[in-house]
Amino acid sequence: MIGTGVFMSLGYQVAGFTRPDGAPLLTGSVFPIIMLWIVGGALALCGALCYAELATALPRSGGEYNFLSRIYHPMVGFCTGLCSATIGFAAPIAASALFFGKYLCRAFPGIAGTAPNNTEHAAAFVLVTVVTLAHLRSLRFTGIFQAASTAMTVGLILAFVIFGFSAAPSQPVTFVPHASDWSLLFSAAFGSSLIWVMYAYSGWNAAAYIVEEVRNPGKALPRALILGTAFVIALYVAVNGVFLYTTPLALLSGEPEVAHVAGIQIFGQAGARIGSALICVGLVANVSAMMWVGSRVSEAIGATYPLLGFLGRTSKTRIPYVSLLCQFAVVFALLFFDASSIINYIESVLLFWSLLAVLGVIVLRFREPDLPRPYRTWGYPVTPIIFALITVFCLAQNSQSHLRETLIGAATVLIGIPIY
Repeated sequence: MIGTGVFMSLGYQVAGFTRPDGAPLLTGSVFPIIMLWIVGGALALCGALCYAELATALPRSGGEYNFLSRIYHPMVGFCTGLCSATIGFAAPIAASALFFGKYLCRAFPGIAGTAPNNTEHAAAFVLVTVVTLAHLRSLRFTGIFQAASTAMTVGLILAFVIFGFSAAPSQPVTFVPHASDWSLLFSAAFGSSLIWVMYAYSGWNAAAYIVEEVRNPGKALPRALILGTAFVIALYVAVNGVFLYTTPLALLSGEPEVAHVAGIQIFGQAGARIGSALICVGLVANVSAMMWVGSRVSEAIGATYPLLGFLGRTSKTRIPYVSLLCQFAVVFALLFFDASSIINYIESVLLFWSLLAVLGVIVLRFREPDLPRPYRTWGYPVTPIIFALITVFCLAQNSQSHLRETLIGAATVLIGIPIY
């Protein structure tokens, strides 16, 4: 899944970085920001390699819910499944829908005044409603739309990269590391910014949630997880390089619609508006994909626990309509919050569950050495250890910068225990 968080997070990274002397990172080397995307990509790739083994060894839809229930205890699986069913997918859907509203106003400034102070939220609500109705229609319709919109998103990113490096004037920045840059790689700002980067990479494990809807998962899933993640890393590093190469950092700092600002530098005002409209299409695809995957986790929970059996109800065409409608209700409630707070809160929760799943590769190797594994993690055990170390660093640094969101996230993780 190619997420569109790549068009959202750079502005927050530029604003968050400071030199060791306290000066903002507005001139000179942008090496730390590029390293963010490389480290985040390495983290996602290590995770994808581990998830490929888990998904083929435990071939059932549900992602972490399926993995952790089998590896640790059904209660652990229930807690992660509850997070996924309630806010794990609903929160990123709400954040993407809110960014959709922002980019829609950039693409069509005339609509900004139709609902003063509420246009972005109104657009987000309409988007979530329409996508939910589309998913209730049929799997075939969803698949066609997903493929078309994802192809358009890839085309947009390639256009930014090609035209940015070939036609746009460059800025006085260098990608060569400054002497003080290395210390920034171990700073709180770097770890906290990784939360935003991992939100952009958040589709790296999507295929593991829909194993039962994939033909020949033993071969198709590792290919989708690993090659897909590697391709996205290359795209994301390149497009962020273009943003930094073409646009003054002062304009990018703290700017949520960074692609529109960079688009003005590359394509001009008219071209930037067209680019923002295409980003809206990509955000629709992102919302659609997360709705698709998220509802399957709720369905898996409903199939396991009789008291929650209503979540597993499906239509004649295998659409989990109750899960979709429940997910829609949660997303609607979250649309009243700020997108940046939503991401800082939910991404730390999701990284925690991914950490347990990746460590589960090691646990399962010891506990069930004879379990059939159509795919074995490349680089084991180094791969899961790298993922664990970087994730723990990221979570520790983010807890210092966003203590309130971290505490709420911890409560979200633990609330499943008394419910179970």
